[in-house]
Amino acid sequence: MTDSTSPMTDSTMPSEADFHYSVQDAETLLARFTKAANWQERYRQIMLLGKDLPSLSPELRVEAAQVKGCESDAWIYHLEQAGKHYYLADSDARIVKGLIGLLLGACHGKSRAEIQAFDPAAYFKQLGLEGQLSPSRTNGLNSLAKAMLEATR
Repeated sequence: MTDSTSPMTDSTMPSEADFHYSVQDAETLLARFTKAANWQERYRQIMLLGKDLPSLSPELRVEAAQVKGCESDAWIYHLEQAGKHYYLADSDARIVKGLIGLLLGACHGKSRAEIQAFDPAAYFKQLGLEGQLSPSRTNGLNSLAKAMLEATR
């Protein structure tokens, strides 16, 4: 098991099985968000997406896994297995958890090359999120994207 995001011991690391859950891929998410008529509908889709993600148990919500730069508390774990990268992430804020779901759609289960080629700003623009999130929320989203990208290096 590879944990590239934090220097944790195995006792504070999720099991390999915890990393294997299904997420909607980026193409499906883009189609879903393209159908949203306005910002309120996209916001609703973000909230629904967050509900579909697994939650971290309290013992995994440790400082070493916390994403720096997020106004809300957010945690991320990384696993590389057979050349694919998997993430387990959570937040105490529902909107942030939904935004994590958007990032997972682009990165979860992908190869290093696919993740390194990912352009978060272009993706968020395609989703219709550019200019819709507060500056602090945008900074947090960029911090989450950066953590996912850095985990694959």
